[in-house]
Amino acid sequence: MAVPKKRTGHSAQGSRRANWKATKPETTKCPNCGETVLTHTVCTACGTYKGQPVKLADKAAAAAAEKAPAKKTTKKSTKKAEAKTEEKVEEVKAEETKEEKTEE
Repeated sequence: MAVPKKRTGHSAQGSRRANWKATKPETTKCPNCGETVLTHTVCTACGTYKGQPVKLADKAAAAAAEKAPAKKTTKKSTKKAEAKTEEKVEEVKAEETKEEKTEE
């Protein structure tokens, strides 16, 4: 076994240790929520990595969210139909008031 002949001095020890430096970790912004995140790690704020949910519960919620727009489009079509019927009702009321005025 190798044994040093002399004790290493403080200066030599300090010079040797001077080459080992701590580096600042690389960070990026989460594309989903904008939180500062360490690179190549899951966002702690929203639980996504590269825009994809990581937790199983989040994956289920995302799958449900993908199905939700189809339902919203049907609601929009019903809202449009309701708006058209309201316009027709307003037109009928307007015609009735015009007829009443002409009768008087």
